Amino acid sequence: MKNKQLLGHLAAMFTIFLWGSTFISTKILLTAFSPTEILFFRFFIGYLALMIIYPVTMKVRSKKHEGMFALAGLCGVVLYYFLENVALTYTFASNAGVISSVVPFFSFLLAYFLLKDEPLHSRFFIGFCIAMTGIVLISMNGMTTFQLNPLGDALALTATIVWAFYSILSKMINQYGYHIIQVTRRVFFYGLLWMIPLIWHFKIRLDWERLTNPSFAFHLLFLGVFASAICFLTWSFSVKTLGVVKSSVYIYGVPIITMVISMIVLHERLTFMSALGTALTLGGLLLSDKKSTGRKKQKPRVLMQDKKAL
Repeated sequence: MKNKQLLGHLAAMFTIFLWGSTFISTKILLTAFSPTEILFFRFFIGYLALMIIYPVTMKVRSKKHEGMFALAGLCGVVLYYFLENVALTYTFASNAGVISSVVPFFSFLLAYFLLKDEPLHSRFFIGFCIAMTGIVLISMNGMTTFQLNPLGDALALTATIVWAFYSILSKMINQYGYHIIQVTRRVFFYGLLWMIPLIWHFKIRLDWERLTNPSFAFHLLFLGVFASAICFLTWSFSVKTLGVVKSSVYIYGVPIITMVISMIVLHERLTFMSALGTALTLGGLLLSDKKSTGRKKQKPRVLMQDKKAL
């Protein structure tokens, strides 16, 4: 059991490390691709990769399960990434970075009220406040003001709520007993179906000059195979093993990963503010993940759903 818990933590750290690295690939691709094109190509490649890894047909046992897969595809694939990309066209990256780090808070509230098996403890709220302070310091590194952009900030906030819902859906779907690769592939399939209205409205150009460009091809493959196909698998495993709250607190580490990669790739300077913010973020993450002591452990209440299917 302890080994499985350790694997869950390692899976969460691996996932966040790659997701914290994707901004470079996305930034490069945005010079030649629209946000909708990046979204489509990313998950189309991810779907093909999962087909190659595990080409076994999935037999869905219930229409309700099919509906959950479709809803997960809408939330975790289309709405989250589309809202996030559009938000960045209206607000600063620093604003979006701070707002996206609120995901653990919404994930905790939804898990507590919907799943009924995530215990409420004060350490999470204290750690959340400490981590958010650190994230603000990192995001405001080198800035003298933090400007509000109502529309962009509202879209970024909506995206975090959508991802929190996806984490809850992932936790529920994991209880159905399907193969994790088949589930992820099914979610990607529905995500691609949900993209059809976006593709019809914003159009997608299939010119080979862009797609065969070595740099663009590399970054699309990275986003599709590693940041999508593999990371969605490792994230699902982490949520299944650790729970929604414990997995989500690792999202606090995204600004740290972004800062470190910026120093290495973009040669940005490490300042006292960013160093202090890093320390606070890590401290808040550890505190949020630590169990409360001196309390009787709450007995989990199992979801009374689809017993026959289970």
